[in-house]
Amino acid sequence: MKNLLGYSEDYLKERKGYITAKEICNQPKLWRETYEIILSQREKLKSFLDNFAKKPNAKIVITGAGSSAFVGNSVVSYLNAKENIKIEAIATTDIVSHPFYYLKKDEPTLLISCARSGNSPESTAAVTLAEKIVDDISHLIITCNSEGKLALHAKRNYNSFLLLMPEESNDKGFAMTGSFSTMLLSCLLIFNLDKLESIGKQIESISMQGEKVLVNNVELMKKIVGEKFKRTVYLGAANAFGLAKESALKVLELTAGKIATLYDTPLGFRHGPKSIIDDETLIVIFFSNDTYAREYEYDLLKEVYSQNGNHKVLAISEYEDKLIEDNSDYFIAINKEEQEYEDDSFLSLDYLLNAQMYAFINSMELGIGPDNPCPTGEVNRVVKGVIIHDYR
Repeated sequence: MKNLLGYSEDYLKERKGYITAKEICNQPKLWRETYEIILSQREKLKSFLDNFAKKPNAKIVITGAGSSAFVGNSVVSYLNAKENIKIEAIATTDIVSHPFYYLKKDEPTLLISCARSGNSPESTAAVTLAEKIVDDISHLIITCNSEGKLALHAKRNYNSFLLLMPEESNDKGFAMTGSFSTMLLSCLLIFNLDKLESIGKQIESISMQGEKVLVNNVELMKKIVGEKFKRTVYLGAANAFGLAKESALKVLELTAGKIATLYDTPLGFRHGPKSIIDDETLIVIFFSNDTYAREYEYDLLKEVYSQNGNHKVLAISEYEDKLIEDNSDYFIAINKEEQEYEDDSFLSLDYLLNAQMYAFINSMELGIGPDNPCPTGEVNRVVKGVIIHDYR
């Protein structure tokens, strides 16, 4: 019988974890499919984006709610470093409550809306507000649901481009897994349309490494979860800051709040948040491939590892690093030999798998059904209870 993340299919079904385990493990396949989708639509996407980029004073806003908002947080640093147009990551939850801070009448705007279902109240309201406030508004809808409200909006409007993710990315489980990673990958690919052939080799490598992570790292994750940490901290900078947010949310969601989480940057962690560390805390550090940034991450690693107490440190890097290994309780190197990727942007996908596994295994070991960790309905797969008020 096939095992997923160290559990038999029958056990997973009995404990209400099969759907989520399957969706976590399916992601490398979805990444390959996402690449093919972007490749097949390259010319249409290029025309749409080039036409927008010609507009004076134009800006791009990547938006979403919850995990979908963290997609933008996970790519905006990389995109701003390579593009000549202003790019911002702003949550729909911020746009809806304070649109006047983010949307300007005379500023041509491309709103890139990331959404699993495309039905959350804030996602649709952000689109409506943008059309009401901005004179020259365009939409790129990245969604996993072809029948969602955002997808239907894009099909009806000439100023919109609909980019559908693979059908299986529309997670049936509570937590966003494949939906998050495919939308993240899409945001990276649509700004690299001229390099898709060379990037294709990188996507294949990342997918193959991801498949190894999902098998080879299970026992280590079970060992870490066996420590029964009650607090988990994720630290990452630039691209990895959005990843830290998403990783912390996964633990919080899948354990129904039984494990408290915090996210920050390695440098920011010293400025007060480090107070969270006690004897039941796991600190996870996502290491950058940038040698300059890595120096600051080394410093923080050595500091928290040597701090008195029974807390533990898990460090995740793309490649083997003796300094990291000597200053951490647990160390994961995605590529066992040497650095393969130029930057951290695409590497985030394999880092993410480790975080999802940690959250999932914690949920299983706590006796919480990961497929629906909040069956009483206080928290829902698609947000409920939001009243959208008229903007005047």
